[in-house]
Amino acid sequence: MEKFGKSQSIKRVEDVRFLTGHGRYVDDIAPADALRAFVFRAPVAHAVITGLDVSETRAAAGVAAVLTVGDLEAAGMDIAMYGATIKNRDGTDGAAPERPLLAKGKLRFVGEPVAFIVAETLEQARDAAELIELEYDDLPAKLDLAAGGAAVHEDVPDNRAFDWGIGDQDATQAAFDAAARVVRLEVGDNRIIVNSLEPRGCYAEWDAGRVHVSLGGQGVWGQKDFIAKSLGLAEEAVRVTTPDVGGGFGMKGFPYPEYALAAQAARVTGRPVRWMSERTEAMLSDNAGRDLTSTAELALGADNRITGYRVHTRCNLGAYNSHFGQFIQSQLFSRVLTGVYDIPASWLQVEGFYTNTTYVDAYRGAGRPEAIYVLERLIDRAARELRVDPVALRQQNFIKPAQFPYATTMGETYDVGDFNRVLDRALAQADWQGFAGRRKTDADQGLMRGVGLCYYIESILGDPSETAKVAFNEDGTVTIYVGTQSTGQGHETVYAAFLADQTGIPAEKITVVQGDSDRIASGGGTGGSRSVTVQNTATLATVDKIRADFTDFLADEMGVPAARISFDDERFRAEGSNLTPTMLEVAEMARAKGRDDLLVQEERATLPGRSFPNGCHIAEVVIDPQTGVTTVDRYTVVDDFGNLINPMLAEGQVHGGVAQGIGQALTEHVVFDEDGQLLTASFMDYAMPRADDMPMFSFSSEPVPSTANIMGMKGCGEAGTVGALAAIANAVQDALWDSGVRQADMPFTPHKVWELLNGEALAAE
Repeated sequence: MEKFGKSQSIKRVEDVRFLTGHGRYVDDIAPADALRAFVFRAPVAHAVITGLDVSETRAAAGVAAVLTVGDLEAAGMDIAMYGATIKNRDGTDGAAPERPLLAKGKLRFVGEPVAFIVAETLEQARDAAELIELEYDDLPAKLDLAAGGAAVHEDVPDNRAFDWGIGDQDATQAAFDAAARVVRLEVGDNRIIVNSLEPRGCYAEWDAGRVHVSLGGQGVWGQKDFIAKSLGLAEEAVRVTTPDVGGGFGMKGFPYPEYALAAQAARVTGRPVRWMSERTEAMLSDNAGRDLTSTAELALGADNRITGYRVHTRCNLGAYNSHFGQFIQSQLFSRVLTGVYDIPASWLQVEGFYTNTTYVDAYRGAGRPEAIYVLERLIDRAARELRVDPVALRQQNFIKPAQFPYATTMGETYDVGDFNRVLDRALAQADWQGFAGRRKTDADQGLMRGVGLCYYIESILGDPSETAKVAFNEDGTVTIYVGTQSTGQGHETVYAAFLADQTGIPAEKITVVQGDSDRIASGGGTGGSRSVTVQNTATLATVDKIRADFTDFLADEMGVPAARISFDDERFRAEGSNLTPTMLEVAEMARAKGRDDLLVQEERATLPGRSFPNGCHIAEVVIDPQTGVTTVDRYTVVDDFGNLINPMLAEGQVHGGVAQGIGQALTEHVVFDEDGQLLTASFMDYAMPRADDMPMFSFSSEPVPSTANIMGMKGCGEAGTVGALAAIANAVQDALWDSGVRQADMPFTPHKVWELLNGEALAAE
């Protein structure tokens, strides 16, 4: 491990400015003289637009521009936003209805942008928006996950976006035909609203025929492509930057209409234009997460070995294809369909439907938490129906260490794993054996305690390639340019510390530059837990090049063959020479000799395969049957993240992921009425998890180094959420089981839990 980082828990250097109020977010750095933008949004979920009159708005005080879809088309803009499509089971393409930058012809969800108003002040823009005359004929809102209903898009029959499948359907059916026992469960996975601490925002400004758009996102190059395409510009005419970002979680990974609209408004007015979302606006317009229902079945032999697994999922895309919406609950879901179990036959069928709701895309984990949630709920149900220990059932069906590398039925190849080792440590740390005593103590006080276990595995996604550029500056400092984008993970610390470990350059002399398409040629952005693993692999490649080039240079300076020069992570040394320069000293020597070609080094690296972090989450909940309040009392995590670069940052990622999982499981509840109005559009109605909802977390690392990268790392950014959902849900189901509750679905709000416990009494009344 010494070669690839010292695995030290270094405090985050960026926290000093964040905690002292010196973070520089997009709304902090927008030009002071910028015009302010306000988005007029659809007031109803489904309607035909019969009239849109913005003449009074254009004439209102302070208004500089009003953009409608007609204005965009008249300006020659490409109004269609990108949405990836997958193949149907019959080989045809998934549906691809147009998603316009501004509503065209119809309104399809409450909050859909209709007009972009730009004025001297936000108050003037907001007041002017009230003068818009929007006329429409209401249509019924399509809200359910079933074929049929009012057509969201006239060119999409039955509102079915796709019907996709993967696996061996015949072999899986044969396994079920021969099964000694079949266990079946329908599992709902509730919609969430992402609610990053910093809402989305941007500003745009033009200079000499180029547009600069600064926005809070997870990578600049996809945004740059989108803006160039929308405005009909050459790529070199667009610069995208990203300053500090207050949370992303997948939601900020994709283009949104406002970024292109701000750029066009700035072009029309000749002034900088800034836009910042308000919280309710964000709840209406940011892509949502999850929102699917799965029917899952296990086929088991007489010895309780799993012989087959099949899942039929119905997922909600919202009103349009978002950027990767069709892929989340299909291909990404399939990556870890069979989890950590040796299952010889499996089949996954997914149907996607359009509804009159906000579009759905990636949320922390993007398909993998959903898949593990279904599987681990079903494994727990199987243990109950078979009357066997849930731990023993998992152990019996684990992929064994000798089976690695293991090819799953979904086409993934897990490189390494030792699931029993991780599980045993988790059981010990959670005091699994002491649970019965804790349950009795609570029962004596009229409380209900349950325990839930989830063993998850995650597939690291995203571009496996990344570039790192290292520049030695005249003032003796070093700059490393990276293609990922921090949204709060601590990249400035981990990248500088890693480069320092490899080169001996003091970390305080290293500056990390990210989020600028002019200064960094390319990058894959942040998502899929890829950042540290992929970016540090690129850094290693760049450091190797620096060492080689510096060694060749020093051969002349030292008067010895290059083969005799070594680098010990701090200094270059050679027998027969008293010269032992550091990297910074070699850079100064090169500068003095006019060798500027040595002072900027850049390499690109590609991972040979994905890594597969995995681990065990064990939760204990306590339910007060009088109120339905569910409290997470104990929470234990043991993760296999391979070799850790900074254990403290890894633990922080786990804590954040688990908190979001607990939020979805216990408090976060999206509610639409029958007309498609979002009833939970403020923090008065949408309950985010709070500090007092969180237990103390026990986190430990039990590494089995990956073979898919030279450092033996496995990404950790999303793992906490992947494991949390089923651990909490299984614990709640366990607490409720003896009361006769057989179907418990998230979110476990007090009202829902109370109704589950009192359902029979209510029905009798």
